[in-house]
Amino acid sequence: MLEIPVIDFSQFTDGDATARKIVVEQIYQACHEIGFMYLENDGITEDIKSRVFAQSKYFFDLPSTLKQQLAWTDELSNQGYVGIERERLDPSKPGDLKEAFNVGKLGGRGRQGGLGGGVFPISLAEDPWIIAFYEACTGVANGVLQAFALALQLSEDFFATRHDQQNHTLRLLHYPPLQQPPKMGQVRAGEHSDYGSMTLLFQDEVGGLEVQTASGQWIAAPPIPGTVVVNTGDLMQRWTNHVFCSTKHRVVIPNDERVNQSRYSVAFFCHPNDDTEIVCLESCQGDRLPIYPPISAGDYLIRRLQATYHITT
Repeated sequence: MLEIPVIDFSQFTDGDATARKIVVEQIYQACHEIGFMYLENDGITEDIKSRVFAQSKYFFDLPSTLKQQLAWTDELSNQGYVGIERERLDPSKPGDLKEAFNVGKLGGRGRQGGLGGGVFPISLAEDPWIIAFYEACTGVANGVLQAFALALQLSEDFFATRHDQQNHTLRLLHYPPLQQPPKMGQVRAGEHSDYGSMTLLFQDEVGGLEVQTASGQWIAAPPIPGTVVVNTGDLMQRWTNHVFCSTKHRVVIPNDERVNQSRYSVAFFCHPNDDTEIVCLESCQGDRLPIYPPISAGDYLIRRLQATYHITT
């Protein structure tokens, strides 16, 4: 059974040419074989992470009536509050036992105002820790994208320049304690793959994340202190003709005392510029024809969000 590798990313950001080459090879293997990895020494301070988790708890502790005033309504901006069971990541199962809040960057698709487009609560929108965390995640993502490019024999800035509009989404997540038995087949987050090019995921100590291997087995991706979980998403899989895989994952309900605990996580969904054409890379074709037709990154995201929230057009 495959294990999710732990990779020292400082060897790519600060190492010599030999060290960087080793990390690029490790990242290629992880993305090709399982689509998940842990990065240690990502450069984001533990202070910033703990502050953001504290802000997340503050928000989710607000009364439901206040949170619902900030409800997600528009896939074009992809911002706002998502209540418990509203999202169904696995369409064959009941709604997910989680709540979330999405925030985007100034200047992104359909966004007005500052960080969060005027939707994010003002006490958080102006919080320097939230802003610093978003920028820090953007920096880490750009570094990983550079490693991806080198792994695929592209110019180092190939992916980074196609993400320079920062159409990323920072998502705060809360999985509340279970007050009653779940519905048949219901979990905290249903089986799904991520929509964009890659995701950075920061977990608390409660855990519950599971990853599906190519053989169909589910393995745990427990929290490892000092690391960030990185996984490749659908658009990277399309771009690379399945050289990099977009792996199904889920968050299960604990079968011990943790079922009575809240679980918090923070995801940073890295998405290309909306007008970027996602077309099979020549270095990923080989003897195989492209698996997918070209599609713009923006169109793909909107389609997936409409499916997730059951929006018809």
